Amino acid sequence: MIRHSDISDILDGVLDGRNLDLNDCIKLMNSDDVQLLCLVADTLRRNQFGNTVTFINNLIFNYTNVCVTYCKFCAFYRPPGHNETYTVSIEDGLKRIAIARDMFGITQVLMQGGHNPSLNIEYYENMFKAIKEKCPSVGIHGLSVSEIDVITKVERSSTKEVLTRLKEAGLDSLPGAGAEILVDEVKEQISPLKISSDGWLRIMEEAHRLGLRTSATMMYGHVETVEQRAQSLMKIIELQKKTGGFMAFIPWSFEPNNTQMQEEGMISYSAGGLHLLKIIAISRIMINGLIDHIQSSWLTNGISLAQLALNCGADDFGGTLHGEEVVTATGARSTTLNAKKIIDAVKQMGMHVAERDNFYRTIRHH
Repeated sequence: MIRHSDISDILDGVLDGRNLDLNDCIKLMNSDDVQLLCLVADTLRRNQFGNTVTFINNLIFNYTNVCVTYCKFCAFYRPPGHNETYTVSIEDGLKRIAIARDMFGITQVLMQGGHNPSLNIEYYENMFKAIKEKCPSVGIHGLSVSEIDVITKVERSSTKEVLTRLKEAGLDSLPGAGAEILVDEVKEQISPLKISSDGWLRIMEEAHRLGLRTSATMMYGHVETVEQRAQSLMKIIELQKKTGGFMAFIPWSFEPNNTQMQEEGMISYSAGGLHLLKIIAISRIMINGLIDHIQSSWLTNGISLAQLALNCGADDFGGTLHGEEVVTATGARSTTLNAKKIIDAVKQMGMHVAERDNFYRTIRHH
């Protein structure tokens, strides 16, 4: 089957352990042989993880929607002074996390929000310290690189100093948000006020050098070209070769509902399910042997497609979600998901389920 495909040389190479380059990635992105891509990606996943899929019991904590970056793809943010703005106090945030721990048994809080220039670093330090004191079993997976960048500007400090202080306060790991597509020509169209591609990569490298493990993401399916999508993925791969600091890669499909991009006619609908499976498969093929984990991206594509993604290279279902507000703001779908639903979804695929912590260490098998 591989011999009759126009991408057979690339797939034979990756099965033999060869690392792929940008031209290989572009060729895979342009291929219509999704079934073969998924077959090879599933083989690579099974070789590494067998029949086990992981997930994390997780609380999303969107602590503020105040933002001065005005990204055209975001339906969540509100500008300063808007009557719908909010910022959660440390006391209320801690209550929310403690309740989620007691009710749902969460082991991680994913803390992300808008770029709020009214919040200085002490807000985050005090929040992290309070979480660690009250809920020491809960890992803090928090703050996108672009949030780190804004905190640095508020403090008139260096990103290295900000990262160091936040780590000392209790930050365990960084999510990969803020990458979108790591090509400035794309960023200039969808988020011109946000951190540059090189800035994102630089702060991620600093985090890795400080011992902070992170995720990487790619938001696809908007104005980017196939070549730009491949370039973005290759930049993450090249940084991983230098630092080894990325634990996971999470590609997710842009959801245009209620966004400025939809309003301006830049995009009318999301990329769709077949595209998700193709991107998941290509991601596994490209990062094989470099970044261990790929999440199935259920949040913007739904549980059924995330199940199929487990046969296309994804080994992790992501996390339970309680309280998520960013994707919810698009009105695309309900974004609450408990552990039982994830466990059932994975078992329906004939796979074993393991619950993990934010460093992808197994806590228990289900």
